[in-house]
Amino acid sequence: MLTRAYQHSLNGSQLSAGRPVLEVDQVSLRFGGVKALDDVSFTVTSGHVHAVIGPNGAGKSSLLNCISGLYHPQQGQVVLHTADAPAPDGTPGQEHRHRLTRLSPHRIARLGVARSFQNIELFSHLTVLENLMLGRHIHMRHSVLASMLWFGPARRQEIAHRQLVEEVIDLLELQAHRGKPVGSLAYGIQKRVELGRALCLQPALLLLDEPMAGMNAEEKEDMARYVLDVHELAGVSVVLIEHDMNVVMDISHRVSVLDFGKLIADGTPEEVKADPAVIEAYLGAEDEDTDVREAVARQGEER
Repeated sequence: MLTRAYQHSLNGSQLSAGRPVLEVDQVSLRFGGVKALDDVSFTVTSGHVHAVIGPNGAGKSSLLNCISGLYHPQQGQVVLHTADAPAPDGTPGQEHRHRLTRLSPHRIARLGVARSFQNIELFSHLTVLENLMLGRHIHMRHSVLASMLWFGPARRQEIAHRQLVEEVIDLLELQAHRGKPVGSLAYGIQKRVELGRALCLQPALLLLDEPMAGMNAEEKEDMARYVLDVHELAGVSVVLIEHDMNVVMDISHRVSVLDFGKLIADGTPEEVKADPAVIEAYLGAEDEDTDVREAVARQGEER
């Protein structure tokens, strides 16, 4: 079994493996007359990588925005499950249900939901280290004035948080870039920094919105390995949006498929790739989804 030989845990969840960590229940989202999500329901299990796939415009990013509080759906609810730390005798802590549907993004982040974005959302003029330290802000307790003076308790606080950030740098192999402005780095490295910033929050649930978009084959392999490390070594539960079907089928425990805002399939990778509705949805997608359609068609031929 793989273990992390690090001091800090990057997994903020106290739920035991196999428990539901996120429930999306009959969520519907409209923009005027356009229905981005239509009665979408599925459950994410603690300790799993749960992929959400679908053609362009299927509503995948809108779904992540509903979970993270950027959008508020008109119908349905999103529930996050958390638990208190286990008792000294090993008794599991009490579980709690949090309705995310009407919470603001910063309150959802404090509950342990972290995310990356399809388009990189980093501070390009700050260094890699400074961007990663921003992921610790919800855990810092001293005032802005005390932190600006950087003396006494505030200094000790920053040093303590810096220790965890250093472990994230080590896990994602960012040592060579730590002091460089993010804007000067290659695209693939910036995507890795954004993953690292989300990890620095010590998430109970990590939302990744197309972390491999725009990458070449080698960069995709590297990012897939880092996502697996986050899951297997750090034990973080992951919700992943990704167009590369080969990556999805290789690293996911469960897959939910959206098409025009509707959930058309939900199951294991083997069940989903054999579902006729999924194949039809991809074969009927727009031209920009050619690579995805061809991958699904090849898998259908292999069966």
